[in-house]
Amino acid sequence: MSAAPVLDLAADSRCGASVADRQTALDAAIERACGTIAPLWPLQDFVAVNPFLGFTGQSFAATCATLQRVAGIGMLMPRGFYRQALDRGEIGDADLAAAIASLPAHGVPDNPGALRRLLATEGDVPSLPPRVATVAEVLDRLAQGDRRASRTAFMVDEIARWCAAHFDAGQAVWQPPPAGDDLYAAWRTAMRHDLNPEAMGVRGFRRTVASMPVDPRAAIAEVVDRLGIPTVALRDYLVRALLDIGGWAGFVRQRVWTAALDGREDSSMVELLAIRLVWGYALFASRDDEAFAAAWREAMQVATRPAGPVGDGGLAVDLVLHEAWEHARRRRLLARLRNSPAGAAGTPALQAAFCIDVRSEVYRRALETVMPEAETLGFAGFFGVPLEYVRLGEIRGTSQCPVLLRPSVTIAEGAVGGDEGSLVEGLRLRRRLGRAWIAFRSSAVACFAYVETAGLLAAGTLLRGALAAPAKAPPAPATAPRLEPCEHHGRRTGLDGAQRLAVAESILRGMSLTGPFARLLLLCGHAGNVVNNPHAAGLDCGACGGHGGEVNARVAATLLNDPEVRAGLRQRGIPLGAETWVLAGLHDTTTDRVTLCDEDWVPATHRPDLARLRLRLDRASALARLERAPALGIGRDEEAHGAIGRRARDWAQVRPEWGLAGNALFIAAPRSRTRGVDLAGRAFLHSYDWRLDDAFTVLELIMTAPMVVASWINLQYYGSTVNNAVFGSGNKVLHNVVGRLGVIEGNAGDLRSGLPWQSLHDGRRLVHEPLRLSVLIEAPEAAIEAVLAKHAAVRDLVVNRWVHLHAIGDDGSIRRYAGGRWEAAAGAA
Repeated sequence: MSAAPVLDLAADSRCGASVADRQTALDAAIERACGTIAPLWPLQDFVAVNPFLGFTGQSFAATCATLQRVAGIGMLMPRGFYRQALDRGEIGDADLAAAIASLPAHGVPDNPGALRRLLATEGDVPSLPPRVATVAEVLDRLAQGDRRASRTAFMVDEIARWCAAHFDAGQAVWQPPPAGDDLYAAWRTAMRHDLNPEAMGVRGFRRTVASMPVDPRAAIAEVVDRLGIPTVALRDYLVRALLDIGGWAGFVRQRVWTAALDGREDSSMVELLAIRLVWGYALFASRDDEAFAAAWREAMQVATRPAGPVGDGGLAVDLVLHEAWEHARRRRLLARLRNSPAGAAGTPALQAAFCIDVRSEVYRRALETVMPEAETLGFAGFFGVPLEYVRLGEIRGTSQCPVLLRPSVTIAEGAVGGDEGSLVEGLRLRRRLGRAWIAFRSSAVACFAYVETAGLLAAGTLLRGALAAPAKAPPAPATAPRLEPCEHHGRRTGLDGAQRLAVAESILRGMSLTGPFARLLLLCGHAGNVVNNPHAAGLDCGACGGHGGEVNARVAATLLNDPEVRAGLRQRGIPLGAETWVLAGLHDTTTDRVTLCDEDWVPATHRPDLARLRLRLDRASALARLERAPALGIGRDEEAHGAIGRRARDWAQVRPEWGLAGNALFIAAPRSRTRGVDLAGRAFLHSYDWRLDDAFTVLELIMTAPMVVASWINLQYYGSTVNNAVFGSGNKVLHNVVGRLGVIEGNAGDLRSGLPWQSLHDGRRLVHEPLRLSVLIEAPEAAIEAVLAKHAAVRDLVVNRWVHLHAIGDDGSIRRYAGGRWEAAAGAA
């Protein structure tokens, strides 16, 4: 067995790199590698995350080159996709010229004609292999691509299997022994007894792991030195190592992210990196043949070569083609906003605020069609209240706010009428019995008796699922959020008077709603309604942390109906009086049904208004369903309503709805700018009137929170579309849930992130177009630039072309921010 370094490590010192310099470089490479991994939230809180989050400090084009160089990962569609768009006339010479001008690069023709001739004479350009190879990859090359002999696949399976057991959140009945909080130490302990690697040919695996330092950073340094990784390739090698286990790395990164928001330190990412590197070194140490030694020497020599230009492998041409394709699509989208009609003047009969989610755009348009006297608004679905909501009978609650934020207030739920103590005890008893029943069915012995003796009892449930028939659920006790300050299991919950007033004011000013007010103001959260879907939370409200928005809407409505709060608002220039009643609702995005909450609380004076609203909502729901039906393969007829409802209840349905597929625009402007414009469910619509925003604090909030969240959603859909194998979660039909945390595709492998293919493709064509988000804000250009100057993370998104930023002028003109200046946007008036 050869454990000696293949390369002379002293070479770094002889080339001018001291031991201290190399340690500094290693520490920087570790931090950079861990920071490149995007967080992955567990299934119960699943939210869209930008998979390129760790790369936004560099340009989109540079990231394409980096990922191709480091791991052979593509971020663009195959060249044939763009060639077909050219052949269909979807990309014109003006689009090609604009792309060439914006992305001058080596190896790209300087005019559209020459580019077309180049494309006519060559096919798809194969991707080059990664410049920095891992030990497992070198071994795989020696095995000549034999999947059965793949050391990368075996290593990933083994690490993933251990992570699934270590992090299990209650799915496994047989739990591993407690291992404490130290991830790397727990793994080293477990590996003392793991015979599987040696049984599969990794000689001396346990001895090699035991010989490694107990400190994870020291272990990383030891492996890097023994492998002879050149300093110039350190960062790339560590990034590549983590990308091999990108799913579990994302899960651990989420834990580190959450700890940072709480002000805690968490070294789990470094520890996971140590596990991955030690595993790789164990593969290295198990081989002493000259064929491997020669292959490894060659790999390290290649790693010392400087990175080539972006044009390597034809990437520069593909980048220009993608830019041209986006330019063409963006030109057509922006053309829809020309001469958009103004809204109706005067006080509306109804004001209805919906989440900015693109699915709300369809429903808002439908409601305005059946009720022209209504005014709809868009606001982040948590309605400006970042809260932890503790449901009746629980001790801890759920975070009902974007994952960029931490809850600033805790609200506990209380019972309305009846004996609350008895209700709580009943709920807890049912939960205990439910857990015991699940444990019985899942245990190693009782599961067989369950199938033999009680399996037939499940026939009714299975039959209902097969026929998509609704099951009757027991009525839930009437509950309401408790806003008054109180103690709940030793924790302070609720809001005092000053806090309630401040939150209420921020809600109304945040959506530029300061009067006049309609008789009914509807705050409508949203949620999905599906069964047998591990990613169900991904169809709920991203602004509510992957949960339904009903809770936030009820809390906000309760606040705004408080007489003391209204008195305070009037003193602050917001005339919300007794003639207005605020109502909460929930938009079911799968069936387009809107359910009103707390209707019994509506005063008698507003009962006729409520009755009219119910009728209008029913009509709007029917209209929205008819619009969505064709995309679901359902005809536009009366049967569409029943068919859409059945899809929601069908446990075998892989496409109950399309979620946020098609998202392409984020518009922050008064509704008058977009009212009457069919945006086809592709736009996040945030109400904003800069004339009511004296210090531009609302603009700053919009650009640093909703706009960023929208970009996360957009880039998750983008990544899952262009390279589902890396950034998506594959075939939904093959998913297996792991530890109640995530899914794997099949029976082994890494945790999968991103979206399943069925959420993007209907079996014949892509439903989602891989476009970067176009952001349009109606505000003075100087004010927008001031926000960019203040917030580096937002500036990176714009300057590095992860989003396309535009400003809408008072006359409706649209100008794009590019290269540090404003220019007329193609396709806009």
